[in-house]
Amino acid sequence: MKKLLFLTLLVSLSSFSQEETTYTYNTFKSARIINSHSVEMLERRNMDFRIGHRFGDIAGTNGGISTLYGIDNSSDISVGLEYGITNNFNVGLTRYKGAGPYRQLYEGYAKYKFLAQSNKMPITLAAIGKYNITSMMASTDSSSPTSFPDFVSRTSSSFQLLIARKFNERFSLQVMPTYVHRNYVGFYDQNGTFAIGAGARVQLTKLIGIIGEYHYVVFEENVQQNLNTFNPIALGVEFDTGGHIFQLNFSNSRGFGEAQYIPSTFSDFTEGQFRFGFSISRVFKL
Repeated sequence: MKKLLFLTLLVSLSSFSQEETTYTYNTFKSARIINSHSVEMLERRNMDFRIGHRFGDIAGTNGGISTLYGIDNSSDISVGLEYGITNNFNVGLTRYKGAGPYRQLYEGYAKYKFLAQSNKMPITLAAIGKYNITSMMASTDSSSPTSFPDFVSRTSSSFQLLIARKFNERFSLQVMPTYVHRNYVGFYDQNGTFAIGAGARVQLTKLIGIIGEYHYVVFEENVQQNLNTFNPIALGVEFDTGGHIFQLNFSNSRGFGEAQYIPSTFSDFTEGQFRFGFSISRVFKL
């Protein structure tokens, strides 16, 4: 009897160890949720051409019918190329108009996926590092955060962990601990800023999904009050056309990129200081 139980246990363990790994795909439809990256990666030798646009305030003192609810104004514009060196390692370069105080921004990034969700792994884990440089003309006002006494003062960086799980075909969730470091800032501001974000996707149909994200930003004492900053929040609708991923969104953030929307969101969603935006992603196989 003992031998039979022992043999049964060995067979069970052997079957478990030989179980085929089944990976989870399409946790999100795109490499972005809205502002933040998602855990999705470009496959090897694929290139993603991305365009983003964010308009002016819909309501509040700067919005309303006089600006056609923000359509007359442009808060930020982004144009970028991203490339899959391997299935688990991507790089990219993006140009932002910039939403202040830093303009004419160039952002390079490297992104690596460490773990992939499967029947043996409950989550997908990726990390991304970004480096930003502004080419704007330095201010002659030495008290300005854009006076740039040296080259290093023109740069900033961000680091982010992306931890996601696809619970079923309808719902995915991602958590995003983030750190942003700006080498040169104004009075009452802080060089290093930490935030914890969360993003989600609810798939309505095969082609349409609802996406959203929120970041809680940790400021030093009195910084948030002195600068009148707010936590960034965004909500949107995503369309998968087969060849493109097209996104319509609303956000209180004026700028794209972690170095902008994490420490420098100055708009209050509850006061109508949010804006319409869109993004288009087109992936090419090279």
